[in-house]
Formats: sequence, structure tokens, C-alpha cells
Amino acid sequence: QVQLVESGGGLVQAGGSLRLSCAASRDIFSMRAVGWYRQAPGKQRELVARVISGGSTNYADSVKGRFTISRDSVLYLQMNSLKPEDTAVYYCYAAHWSGDYWGQGTQVTVSS
Repeated sequence: QVQLVESGGGLVQAGGSLRLSCAASRDIFSMRAVGWYRQAPGKQRELVARVISGGSTNYADSVKGRFTISRDSVLYLQMNSLKPEDTAVYYCYAAHWSGDYWGQGTQVTVSS
């Protein structure tokens, strides 16, 4: 079992920045993959960014150059130049040998 707890969401104006954090109950580096997904109202959950166990990263085209995923003992998502279309609930995700796990989500709202 892996518990994930996100923090750092909130309300920000367009062009602003936020940093999301995800604390895991197991070593982040023991995961096969960790990442961030988001779900906007009326839309499907989509990948934002992820880190594979070897260290390679993937980003959604819509966030490339604006968002950065990183990890130490915590998983982070630095979000810069935020746009209203980034408004969504952001979920932390971890793929572990025991299964796939999700956090409870944190709301990010970007006002125009």
C-alpha cells in the first residue's frame, strides 16, 4: 500500500505560479513511475507530467516549457505561466509493484 498526500493548490491569477507537493508513505525512488494528472470539470483525467524509474520525464504538450516535475523525498510540480485552462483538480500518482495509487487531489484555479 502507498498513501499519497498532495498540497500546494490554490487560486492564482493568470501568469502566476504554484508549486504542488506530493508526500508518499514509501520511498519515491522505489516507485516504477510517479507523476501528476489533472481533471477539469466535464473532462477526462489527463497526464500532466511523470517521471519513470530511470529518471526520464514526460510532459503533456500543453504544459511543456511551463511546468517542471521533480523529486527528492517528495514529488513536486512547479507550475509557471499558469493559464485559465490549467484550472483542474491535480492528482498525484504512483505506480508501485503492489499496484497503482492516487492521492485525493488538490484544486488549482487560475483566474483570467
